[in-house]
Amino acid sequence: MSPQPPLHPRDTEADDARTPRGLPPDQLSGLLRTGPFSEALRMAIKGRGLSLSRLQDRLNRHGAPVTAATISAWQSGKSRPERPHSLMALAALESILDLPATALSSLLAPPKPRGRWVNAAAARPSLAEAWSGLLHDTLDAVETRWTAHLTCVSRHHRVDIDAQGREHVLWSRQVLRAETDGPDRYIVSYQADQPGPAPVLRPSSPERVGAVSQDPAHGTLVAELLFDRPLARGETVIVEYLLEHAVTRPAAHQAGLYLQVPVRECVIEVRFDPMAPPTSCYAFHIPHASPAEARERALRLDASLRTHTVGLDLTPSRFGIRWSWDGS
Repeated sequence: MSPQPPLHPRDTEADDARTPRGLPPDQLSGLLRTGPFSEALRMAIKGRGLSLSRLQDRLNRHGAPVTAATISAWQSGKSRPERPHSLMALAALESILDLPATALSSLLAPPKPRGRWVNAAAARPSLAEAWSGLLHDTLDAVETRWTAHLTCVSRHHRVDIDAQGREHVLWSRQVLRAETDGPDRYIVSYQADQPGPAPVLRPSSPERVGAVSQDPAHGTLVAELLFDRPLARGETVIVEYLLEHAVTRPAAHQAGLYLQVPVRECVIEVRFDPMAPPTSCYAFHIPHASPAEARERALRLDASLRTHTVGLDLTPSRFGIRWSWDGS
């Protein structure tokens, strides 16, 4: 009997595909919900039936090389993926192990802060604190661990008001800078002036929508905009999206932002329909750390029935424009 020829790489792939999964699905799904990361990774590898050397080979072919020793350290809890190339390898591992995207990366805590970032992070409120509890339970459905690790370099926020004084569409564009390695998403947060259905979120490419949560009873919406890859420290990303009221448009008397992180330049613009110009407009700024220092100033409409306000070097705060009509 002649000896068998060595397996071709494609035969190896097929053999892997036939490997029985050795882990009860409920056990692995429980670990993917609660962690810890190292245990979830170890069990996912065990369930897939792949050796560490086989995983290393697969990662090389995915263009995300890490050593078998590194994977071993991750699953034993001796280290964790933090640098961008490690996070890219982790995303490839999720695919190789037949796991949903971000199933493992969502279990990672943010990297331990170092240097001047320690004091900066401590001074920033959480997203829930920045919104003064107004988002209620909607934040439970999204991953907010990276929100304080992104500084807003610039932001332009524009709201269109229709002929009935209702909010029609909101456009937002901002430039964000990562203050540490790893941020892979931005959280869109919104609250209407009154309860009702949430607007439709329409992101611009390349961001895609992740988890979404809304509470019509309070008019709130939170949603994840996922970047195409994790950011390295100091790297910037442009986030742009529309919020459009497709069915019911809520009455509106203000356009404001709850700023969780510092913003170098923030522009808020409101455009009114010619059939419903307001009788008064005011810009306001309420610092999160010192509400007693709130400021307000009158604004004028231009010939196109637009008004705007600009804030420079804003700290975490509430910043926006309010308006009224005669008798309202």
